[in-house]
Amino acid sequence: MGNLTAVRMLFCFIFQSLEKLYAQLMKRSSGEADIHRHKADVEKDLFKVLCYQAESAVVQEDFQKEVMCVQRCKDMLMRVPKEVRSKIPPLISSQRFGKLLSVLSVPPLHINMETSFAKVLRLLATAYLEWDCTQCQDKALRAISLANECFLLPSPAVAELLHHEVSLDVCLNTAKLLLEQERESVGFEFLKSVAGRLETSPDVGKVILLHIELLLQRAKEPLAKQMMEDVITGHYKGKQLSPETLTRLHILLWDRAAKSYEVWNPLALQWYNYSLSFYSPGQIDQNLAKLQRNMASCYLHLKQLEKAKEAVKGAERCDPSSIFTQFSVYKIAILEGNADKAVEAICSMGELATKPTHHEDKLLVHESTATNLLSLAAQIALENEQQFVAIKALEYLSQHSQDCQQVFTGLAGRPFTEEGEALERRTCDAHWFRKIAWNLAVQCKSCPEAMRDFFVLSFKVCTTSSSLSGSVILTHASYRKVLEACRSALCPSPHTHALARALHHIQACREIWKVLKLTGDFTKDPTETLLLLYEFEARAKLNDPALDNMLELVWELPQVEIKTLETIASLAMECPAHYPSVCRKALKSALILHRKQEALDTGRFSKCLHSLVHLSLPASITDTDACVLEEAWGYFEDALSVLGSTGDYPEVETLWLMSRAWNTGIFQYSAGRYKEAEQWCGLGMRFLSQLGTLKSSYETQMISLYSEVLDKLDRPTGPVDNGSSRKHT
Repeated sequence: MGNLTAVRMLFCFIFQSLEKLYAQLMKRSSGEADIHRHKADVEKDLFKVLCYQAESAVVQEDFQKEVMCVQRCKDMLMRVPKEVRSKIPPLISSQRFGKLLSVLSVPPLHINMETSFAKVLRLLATAYLEWDCTQCQDKALRAISLANECFLLPSPAVAELLHHEVSLDVCLNTAKLLLEQERESVGFEFLKSVAGRLETSPDVGKVILLHIELLLQRAKEPLAKQMMEDVITGHYKGKQLSPETLTRLHILLWDRAAKSYEVWNPLALQWYNYSLSFYSPGQIDQNLAKLQRNMASCYLHLKQLEKAKEAVKGAERCDPSSIFTQFSVYKIAILEGNADKAVEAICSMGELATKPTHHEDKLLVHESTATNLLSLAAQIALENEQQFVAIKALEYLSQHSQDCQQVFTGLAGRPFTEEGEALERRTCDAHWFRKIAWNLAVQCKSCPEAMRDFFVLSFKVCTTSSSLSGSVILTHASYRKVLEACRSALCPSPHTHALARALHHIQACREIWKVLKLTGDFTKDPTETLLLLYEFEARAKLNDPALDNMLELVWELPQVEIKTLETIASLAMECPAHYPSVCRKALKSALILHRKQEALDTGRFSKCLHSLVHLSLPASITDTDACVLEEAWGYFEDALSVLGSTGDYPEVETLWLMSRAWNTGIFQYSAGRYKEAEQWCGLGMRFLSQLGTLKSSYETQMISLYSEVLDKLDRPTGPVDNGSSRKHT
């Protein structure tokens, strides 16, 4: 209330100031230039302030103040010159002003305050609309809303709206408001009146559309149908709706039809027929194709196959390359028992599943929608005992579906139960499931996680088979594939959860392996080694602190192979794992086995030496340790030994060893350790002598630098020369 008082005082101050200004203008000579224009401007300002004061008085329920302000406005309009009066919009009519005075002049004991206040607010709203309909529209609506809260009298209000040039949106919103306030009869009559006023305007369609929509919302379907039939009749008599309104009408009709179809209401077909009425014969349109497909579904539900066929033909004529159209063709073919036509439609659907050709498909065919249709097609074929067609649909489903569960569900067939079935039948079903899961896993090579899941399914079916002894080899192969799939699934996303699952499967496989070993001779079987490698990889990626202990299990294997040790070394350093000590131990053991080979594989031997030198030789002089250098020296000697006995040692590896030995010597030289520098540089010279075509590129420079090293060895007290620029990389 304090704010309203401040506003009232502000208006009073403004009004007094304007009156003073007006009085000063009145004292001036009427001959001065623009004096009439200035007076007119002040008159308009005074008029506006009086209106604002009247509005403020209404809010504060000061009706006497309201009457005074309105009366002054009336007097102002009467006394100003004609040319000034023409520039000020009329506030209120004499008749309406008299009504206001009569309401406010009734003795208080006989006044219904709510009714009187509502009338005042409606009169104020009317004044706003007569003043400036465009700028004061919102204020008028607020006044009407407040009046409705006090005393709702819609009939006079809407009648009053029709006398003014209010916008169509205001009329439509008013109709919605009336129905929201349960004033149906007034709201619908108001819409009829608005439509009659706009009969020759293109906007009449918007009014009719809202009228139909509101009738349907109020469950007045007979009235809505009558209006639709009138609209259709008018459409063919030249009273056509605008394209935008017609599109919205189609959406309304389709939505109503879809809701009816969901509850199996046959009236769905009638709403679709209303929509069809607006299409001309021979018209080609994708929306018409969708409409025909929807109508075909309705006819099929009503067991009217011939009418459904006609509707599908219409859809084919409009949009034959839509997967939805081909699915409709497929359903008709299945119901007619036409297997060839059904297979043809399935083939078209399979091609369209990966090659959408229409804008409609790109918008509506989600990645899984096509495969859902293929899955449904298979189900329809099975329900109608069309086995061959079902198989064709399942083939395309397995090719195009990215949802492995969907594929498996589609291929599973009938479920088997424990009761009422012979053991032989259940075993046959189990093998069928196992083979399906196996084949699907093979098809999922590009998706390691899916491949793993299908191999796990195959493995589980084998383990639950009633005759384990008869499926030992199959079980063995299944869980071997499970392990490989688990490892593949780890590569792209080595998360903790996936690694834990892998360890779980590995433990399950170990239990099966214990049983399998009792059934025959598996001496040469690599299963135990694979189990160990898979567990090592999972624990390495999990940063298991007990990883060193797993090497003890390696030594316990019946036969340790070089490849196994090299794999362990690689896994120990494969990101995110980082176990250089474990890697070195595995490589040292591999190097020992290499030396024991009758025919040395120099390529693999050189790679093993390369890795050991890389791990043991320090990267800079500050890391130098006598024991470490001694270990690294031994690896260089091993390489020279092999170089002296064979001619197929990789030259690039020889060059790399020469560079590492030489650079180590240069580091020693830079630190003033001339004896060690001479040893390592001399080692590099020994590798230089083993080079072939590359020898000439390094020989001159290295011999020159080696002479400087020897000279420095003879004069150890001389200044240290920075030899960092002489490194070979």
